[in-house]
This record gives sequence, structure tokens and C-alpha cells, in this order.
Amino acid sequence: MSGRIIETSEDVAADAQALGAICPRLADAYAQTGPLPLRRRPDGFAELLSAIVSQQVSVASANAIWARMQAAGLTAPAPILLSGDDGLRAAGLSRQKIRYAQELSRAGIDFDALRSAPTDEVLKTLTQVPGIGTWTAEIYAMFSLGHGDVFAHGDLALQEAARILYDLPERPKERAMREIAAKWSPFRSVAARLLWAYYRIAKQREGIR
Repeated sequence: MSGRIIETSEDVAADAQALGAICPRLADAYAQTGPLPLRRRPDGFAELLSAIVSQQVSVASANAIWARMQAAGLTAPAPILLSGDDGLRAAGLSRQKIRYAQELSRAGIDFDALRSAPTDEVLKTLTQVPGIGTWTAEIYAMFSLGHGDVFAHGDLALQEAARILYDLPERPKERAMREIAAKWSPFRSVAARLLWAYYRIAKQREGIR
């Protein structure tokens, strides 16, 4: 089983309180951020495809491309494979993203089974698909499946938030971030929400680039 699932804002608040009991600095960060967002998203093929579409383009461009794909009915495996390269190119996908969309369509992921799979299995299943990296898989587990103990260790904003919160001499790289975040288990998904919120506050306060 996937362990604790975060379903409600009350779940988020309870985990935030638990994190504050683990670490006084997290308690201080929570006092500054106030209530944290639930941020649950749908799960399934279309959610992952949308993540692929959004990679390395602006939010406006991603929204425009996704709207064209929705209008053309290109949000499920069969129509994507039937449309061919030309159909996906017409919707605005690059050559690389056309391949990623087709690879995802052929992967045959059992999204219903993923809902009850352990986090490690979810990450392994998703990252086997070209175009889905560790960060995308972690975000999917965190927000689409609601897993309570996931952390995006390679996320630059989370690393920078940890640097500021703990007065570290430099931003912790992924390996160091894993060591830091391990102390927050089994509440790491809310720790990520807390650090993202704290990062926005710290950025406004200190003018972080």
C-alpha cells in the first residue's frame, strides 16, 4: 500500500503541526506561512501528458498547447497514436515532446493500480517512460495520488528554502537534501508544501534571485 494519503486541508494542517514538533525551525516557518494549500490534482494519463507538455516552456505557452490538444481530443493514448507526428505537431508539440507523448501512450500504465501502489513503485513505473523524470514522478505521487511522505529532493526552490531556514553556507544538493528531509518522514509531502510557501516569503523579504 501507498501509506498515508493526504485528502483534505485538515490532513495538511495536522502534518504541519507534526513537523513543527519535530523541528522548531519548521514551526517558525509555518508561523510565517500560515495555512498551507492542499493542491490535490487529478490523476491519470492526461495529467502526466499535461506535465510533459509543460516542460521547458512558459505557463502561457503550455496552456495554449494544452488547450489545442484538448480541442483536438488528444488527451488519451489511442487518439495520440492515431494522430501521428503531424497531428501532434499541429497542436504545437516539439519533435521531442511528440516522442514523449507517444511513448507515454504506448507505456500501458495501469493508473488505477498506481493509486494503491507504494511510492517507490509509483516513481519506478513513471520514470521508466521517456520524458518523465524523477521530479515529475514525485510531483505526481505527491499531488495526484496524495502520498504523504514524498519529497522532491532535486527541486531548487526547496533546496534554497532549506538553505535559508537552516542558515546553511550553500544550497544543499540533492544528496544533502535527502539527508535533511529524511528527518521529516513520514510528513515529507507537507514539508515540501511548507518549504515552497516559505521560499516565496523569503524571496519577497530578501530579494533572492
